[in-house]
Amino acid sequence: MTVRRGSAVAIALLAATLAAAGCGVGPGEEVGGVELTVTRDYGTAIVTERELGDVTESDTVMRVLEASADVSTRYGGGFVQSIDGIEAQERFGRSRDWFFYVNGVESTVGAADYPLLGGEAIWWDYRDWDAAMRVPAVVGSWPQPFLDGYAGQRKPVAVECLGGGGACAEVRERLEGEGVTVARGTPEGAIRVLVGPWKQVGIDPAAAQIEDGPRTSGVFVDFEPAPGGERLLGLDEGGEPGRTFGLDAGLVAAVRRLDSPPVWVVSGTSAAGVEAAAGLLDRDSLRHHYALAVEGGEEEALPLR
Repeated sequence: MTVRRGSAVAIALLAATLAAAGCGVGPGEEVGGVELTVTRDYGTAIVTERELGDVTESDTVMRVLEASADVSTRYGGGFVQSIDGIEAQERFGRSRDWFFYVNGVESTVGAADYPLLGGEAIWWDYRDWDAAMRVPAVVGSWPQPFLDGYAGQRKPVAVECLGGGGACAEVRERLEGEGVTVARGTPEGAIRVLVGPWKQVGIDPAAAQIEDGPRTSGVFVDFEPAPGGERLLGLDEGGEPGRTFGLDAGLVAAVRRLDSPPVWVVSGTSAAGVEAAAGLLDRDSLRHHYALAVEGGEEEALPLR
């Protein structure tokens, strides 16, 4: 994760979580392959996408990136300034920079200090961060983090059915179809998947962050009262309302509170919306998306463009 030089507050916050660069010594033993994705504008444009099969125990997220792209850094090598000529910048009051995720979870350490164990999905994205400096978790690396966990730790996976009906069974089937073992109950430290209508899912403290806006949750949606229920409101990258969905809209998003495991939300404004959201749990639908809404079979990436 990086930040441009315009905001002293932002730099101070991010510098507290990012260590100085480390180069590593020697090639080390091979640990397997990783997947590297580089995009821009919240995943809407692919810069590069590669499968790397010769990662060693001495490799880091930064070393893998530097071996695969033209990279410049700043602040002693701990922050990425540009990738393949796409450079962090501030123009017309807007800030754009490079951020990275490993298995769909925003890192709390710098890329040069993030070791690789093999099998990781690494995603760099160049985006505007004025409306949301932090986006702690995203859905675009499905089936991660369910397969291999994050930050070098495999985590149990729990599906919590909060009035989701048949959608709960579909979510379990989709996870198990990817080779994920779904726990019985909710073990301590589990990555949770909340399935149900928003009026029930939104009671959960992690999910409830969504109603506080993208600056808090990193999810560019809101829910607003409507005759007969609630409506899902899609927001653009500036956090402004862009589309009001119908009464049967669905949502797949991921949130995280502090250092707790990420929580996925498979929800909607009705039972039909929840079922539609459950149907989005596949690589083709979620790939490169921070979050995803659906209505009437039409998928809409979030934030809106």
